Amino acid sequence: MNLKPIATEKAVMKIESENVLTFMTELKTTKSEIKKEIEELFKVKIEKVSTQRRNNKKIAYVKLNKKFLAIDVATKLGMM
Repeated sequence: MNLKPIATEKAVMKIESENVLTFMTELKTTKSEIKKEIEELFKVKIEKVSTQRRNNKKIAYVKLNKKFLAIDVATKLGMM
């Protein structure tokens, strides 16, 4: 699977206000695959995964459990 973090101003605001990470992914990737991949990579628990298709691309919004901070994951990714 190919997950690329998105670090736009809107994505950073979601990290700070909603504890949500934003990723670009392949169109065929399912929500459960995204959830499994991120939980294994970053050792976090995910509350919800929402996806959106835009311009032949798929964007995944990953809401982390309250015990885990999205800003910590974003720092590991070099986004913050």
